[in-house]
Amino acid sequence: MLRAVIPSGPVRRALLGRFGAATLTATVGSFFPLAHAREAMAQAAGAPEKKDLKIGFIPITCATPIIMAHPMGFYARAGLNVEVIRTAGWAVIRDKCIAGEYDAAHMLAPMPVAMSLGVGVAQPIPWAVAAIENINGQAITLANKHKDKRNPKDWKGFRFAVPFDFSMHNYLLRHYLAEAGLDPDRDVQIRAVPPPEMVANLRADNIDGFLGPDPFNQRAVFDGIGFIHLLTRELWDGHPCCAFAVPRSMLTEAPNTFAALLRAIIDATAFAQKPENRREVAAAISAQNYLNQPETVVTQVLTGTYADGLGQVQRVPDRIGFAPFPWPSMAMWILTQMKRWGQVQRDLDYAQVAQQVFLSLDAGKVMKEAGQAVPANPLRIETIMGKSFDPANPAPWTERSVRAG
Repeated sequence: MLRAVIPSGPVRRALLGRFGAATLTATVGSFFPLAHAREAMAQAAGAPEKKDLKIGFIPITCATPIIMAHPMGFYARAGLNVEVIRTAGWAVIRDKCIAGEYDAAHMLAPMPVAMSLGVGVAQPIPWAVAAIENINGQAITLANKHKDKRNPKDWKGFRFAVPFDFSMHNYLLRHYLAEAGLDPDRDVQIRAVPPPEMVANLRADNIDGFLGPDPFNQRAVFDGIGFIHLLTRELWDGHPCCAFAVPRSMLTEAPNTFAALLRAIIDATAFAQKPENRREVAAAISAQNYLNQPETVVTQVLTGTYADGLGQVQRVPDRIGFAPFPWPSMAMWILTQMKRWGQVQRDLDYAQVAQQVFLSLDAGKVMKEAGQAVPANPLRIETIMGKSFDPANPAPWTERSVRAG
């Protein structure tokens, strides 16, 4: 305001030096209704450019913050009218996002990375991970007939399902098999199956097992057709799975809408993370128009007290977690696996791509405003099956046989 009224130069510097900014502001304010101007500017800066939004989701517990934000009022409190739309599969989610039918979406964390690189699509489509939806929360489930084959070295010839080619499930399963000495492309079959169809395929003996999201691991146990071989937190504790994804254009074309959406998601994520809220959340998302699953199954997943299908009741409170910060180092590991398994052929600047797609600065800002802890460094060393992934040295993880230590 002072710059507009008193142009820059020696006059303004002299006035500031003699009277100070506060006195000058008060003087100018006597001629202009600054209080009303501030209020108007605050409203203009904060009002969402678009309030009516459509967000697609897959009916899995990984989407918990996105789903629960609807019935529990988190979107409404952010000034948004959001319709959450249950969608059949990840390819459908992607295609509807590209067509502009969804304003934002529940995506697998690797999907915006692949889309932004133009991998699996006709041309690069700049989408971004605004927040991580869940960490852990997956499992390897096998058919009951394989209870005597708990060693993955015995899985040659097995048929596995994963939710999508560009998924943490695919990359974690491949890494687990490779560490056991199996070639994921030759010794087993891995096919993409929409999560809601995994249990039916296991029952029909079309697959021997799957590395998939909940609640379908638990549903296989509930239906008596499978058992939980291991939780993926045993492979990489704290690994990302799903994400809240937005088109990068939203950040510049509708920044207030983006900010409101991100606040709603981060607030919902913080609520879901608290153990004392898990049963309430399970009740909210189990309904027919959301997960359409028995509340008992969803509660077992969210509370971490569950039957494993092997005759035991396990108590693993962090079976699934909700931590929204999108670590770029996670994206860098994803990129190494795309390179490792032939999805990306060209050389990549892992750090640059990761920082463009995983919006850690934006998420960190909203988290800080909400009073949540924000990492000082967005890059961290991850421990995956006992081996260190150092984002400063990602190259060893692009080799089919990992030597990182």
